[in-house]
Amino acid sequence: MAKNVLLIGATGFVGSALLNELVNRGNQVTAIVRDVKRLADKQNVEVVVADATDPESLARLAAGKDAVISAYNPGWTNPRQYEETLENYPKIVEGAKRAGVERLLIVGGAGTLFVKPGLRLMDTGTLPGAWIPGVKSLGEFYLNTLMKEDEIDWIFLSPAANLGNLQPGTRTGKYRVGKDDLLVDEKGDSFISVEDYAMAMVDELETPKHHKERFTVAY
Repeated sequence: MAKNVLLIGATGFVGSALLNELVNRGNQVTAIVRDVKRLADKQNVEVVVADATDPESLARLAAGKDAVISAYNPGWTNPRQYEETLENYPKIVEGAKRAGVERLLIVGGAGTLFVKPGLRLMDTGTLPGAWIPGVKSLGEFYLNTLMKEDEIDWIFLSPAANLGNLQPGTRTGKYRVGKDDLLVDEKGDSFISVEDYAMAMVDELETPKHHKERFTVAY
């Protein structure tokens, strides 16, 4: 059965893949954007220019929807990426709760996944320095805020360590599911295309299997 979804961040790298997957599977989408010119007309998509980090505005737009999917990112080149992620993501959660939607699906990061017992990916020192503000802030939001949230049925979907080389890729229709440990293939690589990541997110939307928890997908 088709879902009626509010999508935050629909013009971003992950958000645009999510939008395509949602529409291709017949779901109805209301896309919140900052600039309407960045999103081409699509069937079954209503484009709204609004501030997703304002709980009142978000609650109004999300009212009556089946779910909110958030691909929010203040921007990888934003000098306040760390601060704005931690300031704004709780506001998105609050807006979704005020709207009374049943589910909040969040595009998570891989940083909090364990590469071995007691060691998370973001603490290994192997990530590029430019990624750290975004990785750390999203990880802290998950660990310190989202894991304590009990009023809405949320999920935090962590991708593989390498999400599509940050480039469009191929939808293979296959992925493996894990929980808190980084998934790697037989070569030791942790990878998934953004298209298959989006498929996994919409699979969870249409057939819920996880509730108030994080899970991860990779090849």
